[in-house]
Amino acid sequence: MWWHHRTHRSRAMLATVFAVVGALLAGCGNFTGIYDIPLPGGADLGEDPIEVKVDFRDVLDLVPQSAVKLDEVAVGKVEDITLTGAAWNARVTIQLNRGTDLPANTYANVKQSSLLGEKYIELLRPPKGTAHGELTDGAVIPVSRTDQGVELEEVLGALSMLLNGGGVEQLNTITKELSAISTGREAEIKAAMHNANTLVRGLNGQTDDISNALDGLNRLSKELRKDKEVIARALDDLEPGLRVLVEQRKQLVTMLEAMKKLSVVATDTVQKSQHSLVNNLEALRPILANLVKSGDKLPKSLELLVSFPFPDAAVAGARGDYFNLFQTLNLNIREIYKAYQRDRGNPFKGLPVLQELPASQGQLLDPNQLPPLPLPQPDDSTSGEQSGDGTGDLLSGLLGGG
Repeated sequence: MWWHHRTHRSRAMLATVFAVVGALLAGCGNFTGIYDIPLPGGADLGEDPIEVKVDFRDVLDLVPQSAVKLDEVAVGKVEDITLTGAAWNARVTIQLNRGTDLPANTYANVKQSSLLGEKYIELLRPPKGTAHGELTDGAVIPVSRTDQGVELEEVLGALSMLLNGGGVEQLNTITKELSAISTGREAEIKAAMHNANTLVRGLNGQTDDISNALDGLNRLSKELRKDKEVIARALDDLEPGLRVLVEQRKQLVTMLEAMKKLSVVATDTVQKSQHSLVNNLEALRPILANLVKSGDKLPKSLELLVSFPFPDAAVAGARGDYFNLFQTLNLNIREIYKAYQRDRGNPFKGLPVLQELPASQGQLLDPNQLPPLPLPQPDDSTSGEQSGDGTGDLLSGLLGGG
């Protein structure tokens, strides 16, 4: 009787509870399931939380109402999980306390509280010095800044593959082969390792040069990439030329063979005439030496050919249709005598040399001291007028005569 009364009372209490819960659920039009019921001990979202979208490639078994933590402190919760994009990534909608101070480039990871614990989202600040902006309501954290932790199943699966079909069973064979190769070759292996150590040490000492070479190669590749179209056109333009070379291959081979024969003949000719060639070059040496000594005098003298018989300096003396002419006479009898000696028709031929004449001490000689000059005879056809080259009159004037 007592048991029946207690059972009846319990049923009445359960009916009352279900009635209350049903009334509450009926009064809540947005209720979609058990995930709408907040978990006890969750994060304090405040009165006006912000909503942020986070994209993951894989959220594992993350569920709504999971915690969102920052520095191992719950600051929000998972509101919804959907698929988005052509890659079918998971978009997780989270709610955060508005007082959470996070930059715009915040990172997010799916982590696990323990080996077999629940999943949650961990928010991470970017590296020091790279933070910018502020994580605001409606922001999206892209896939490039999200990641997920390693599952226990993945670790066990990889370990199973390693032990049952991986490389562990091959270690015995590898060890035996290495032992067979190294037996009796210890010195060679030691020398090879020593050389490898030397090589690595040398490469380590040239890290800056290698880095500079790689940087230069990077710059070169960038420049080549900029001129990719030009290089492509150049390669396309090379095709007709290569085709012509292929078509004229026989003519080119014939030309090269003819050049080979010519080189043989030329070599033989040079070897036989090398003495004559050397002598000719030796004969050219004084000519070239004199040309070098002349310096800029030769080109300056050639300039006179353009304005012969007047030099370039005579142009400045032109005043309209006339020239100012200045003449310098050399009255040094010694120089005049030397000049007449160089002439084939030397009038002083047979006379004593100049050194035998009395010294003038810078004065003109007395014409009476010189022997008479063989002057030309007057021509009868000149009707009694004296003719000749005027040499006697010139010398008489120079020597102080009338």
